[in-house]
Amino acid sequence: MGLPRLICAFLLYACCCCRRAAGVPGEAEQPAPELVEVEVGSTALLKCSLFQSQGNLSHVDWFSVHKEKRVLIFRVRQGQGQSEPGEYQHRLSLQDRGATLALTQVTPHDERIFLCQGKRPRSQEHRIQLRVYKAPEEPNIQANALGIPVNSKEPSEVATCVGRNGYPIPQVIWYKNGRPLKEEKNRVHIQSSQTVESSGLYTLQSILKAQLVKEDKDAQFYCELNYRLPSGNHMKESREVTVPVFYPTEKVWLEVEPVGMLKEGDRVEIRCLADGNPPPHFSISKQNPSTREAEEETTVDNGVLVLEPARKEHSGLYECQGLDLDTMISLPSEAQELLVNYVSDVRVSPADPERQEGSSLTLTCEAESSQALEFQWLREETGQVLERGSVLQLHDLKREAGGGYRCVASVPSIPGLNRTQLVNVAIFGPPWMAFKERKVWVKENTVLNLSCEASGHPRPTISWNVNSTASEQDQDPQRVLSTLNVLVTPELLKTGVECTASNDLGKNTSVLFLELVTLTTLTPDSNTTTGLSTSTASPHTRANSTSTERKLPEPESQGVVIVAVIVCILVLAVLGAVLYFLYKKGKLPCGRSGKQEITLPPSRKSELVVEVKSDKLPEEMGLLQGSSGDKRAPGDQGEKYIDLRH
Repeated sequence: MGLPRLICAFLLYACCCCRRAAGVPGEAEQPAPELVEVEVGSTALLKCSLFQSQGNLSHVDWFSVHKEKRVLIFRVRQGQGQSEPGEYQHRLSLQDRGATLALTQVTPHDERIFLCQGKRPRSQEHRIQLRVYKAPEEPNIQANALGIPVNSKEPSEVATCVGRNGYPIPQVIWYKNGRPLKEEKNRVHIQSSQTVESSGLYTLQSILKAQLVKEDKDAQFYCELNYRLPSGNHMKESREVTVPVFYPTEKVWLEVEPVGMLKEGDRVEIRCLADGNPPPHFSISKQNPSTREAEEETTVDNGVLVLEPARKEHSGLYECQGLDLDTMISLPSEAQELLVNYVSDVRVSPADPERQEGSSLTLTCEAESSQALEFQWLREETGQVLERGSVLQLHDLKREAGGGYRCVASVPSIPGLNRTQLVNVAIFGPPWMAFKERKVWVKENTVLNLSCEASGHPRPTISWNVNSTASEQDQDPQRVLSTLNVLVTPELLKTGVECTASNDLGKNTSVLFLELVTLTTLTPDSNTTTGLSTSTASPHTRANSTSTERKLPEPESQGVVIVAVIVCILVLAVLGAVLYFLYKKGKLPCGRSGKQEITLPPSRKSELVVEVKSDKLPEEMGLLQGSSGDKRAPGDQGEKYIDLRH
């Protein structure tokens, strides 16, 4: 029975082919419609190409064909168009002398066949297929924030990609680390769905499901939408996302920050790390050097031990334990030794050296360290390096050798790791004054702050010859500074102020001369310069009972010199003005060729006197007078006369 049926089917198919080849009327296939492509919102131009001449377009009907059903939408009569009631009533118009029908504001619902039909001189029709396109919005991707365990038996949701308002439906492609993903049984599954909006546009949703492994913890996933427009094929990519991947811990280890050699005082962090996600619960322990047993340390955070400041006692063996809370399996790390480099307290011997003048002294410095040490000795007052080594030898000691000496023990290989110790050397002797005598400029009836400094061994005490408030302050074990607050009185200006320093070996005295603030003369042969001063006495040089004080010029003397020069210039200007005035009045006839005698009537030769008055203060005139070397009587008010009688 199978063979006869096969023969019948073959004969029937051959008859159909023969009928089509013979061109039986009414059985010819219709030509493919003309394709017109537009984007949503634009205008579609539907050109009716039935006839070649304008006159043949006088009677044309336009139809829309949807689901094999024709609907009349537009009529053309004698070159005039008329829309039919319906969805296209207000969007159709004629162009190109009636040969083209324009459809505005195209929507996805307009994607169909449009047909133009002419009945004169004979019935003909032309079919147009309208294709509508709309690019989707940028794809929106959302990763699975809950994470995916690697031991899952089925593919888990990795991410969801949504592309909205596209037409037709775009195609989605998923990528991992730049490589496209394809469906793979029990490994990769892509589930897509689409929703038609009221506007006719499509919203595409695609869900990527995959079975991930530990190596995917940093994998980058993204989706790509491929779509078509009249201009060609296009694509849009989403942003890249990562997905939390959960996998068990296989290894635990320790890390120490900062990296490198550590020293006392550093901030040190010992951190537990593991290769699992989520990380296990950590605990840090240190080996007791006495019992060799691990003792758990207190941590402020899970797996972080902070040592601040680090001390040498923190050195030792540390170990980390990682407890997986899911499997309750504890994994230990390898023990790691922590070395905090240190320098012990510096010891100097002798600790409190005392010597007589002319003797010798040997200072020895000692310290311990985890690294090789270098020693050097510095003079405390100046910072000068005296010796590189642990031993400092001082010979033929003078009084000036007393004071502070600092030993510095440092580790060259670790910058900043050092310890120091200061030792004060005392030289027996009577007090030594900072200055022998000093002049202090003061104002009467004001409170003056005076200071006096002395040094010696044993430590001296300072007394004043004035009954007032005094205070002492130790500068170092052998040096003391005394400060006195005193009211300036006429009696004090006459007597001055003395401070006396004394100890068991003697005493010494400094004298402070008080001078009122005034403009004084400056003589060429003077060895000191005076001026305005309200500063307290402070030591510039050392002086003892047998030394002479070295005078230093006061800074105020420069102002006195400037004032003197200005006064001289003013006096000369006034004198020149008077002479110029007399010359203009004819009282001083002068020739161009040289000096001429000033002639006066005999009766007035003995009367002409030029008076020059100055409005300067007596002190300034005194300064001028002092600068010229002339002396003036106390009653002189600064007037000068030029006698022209001879």
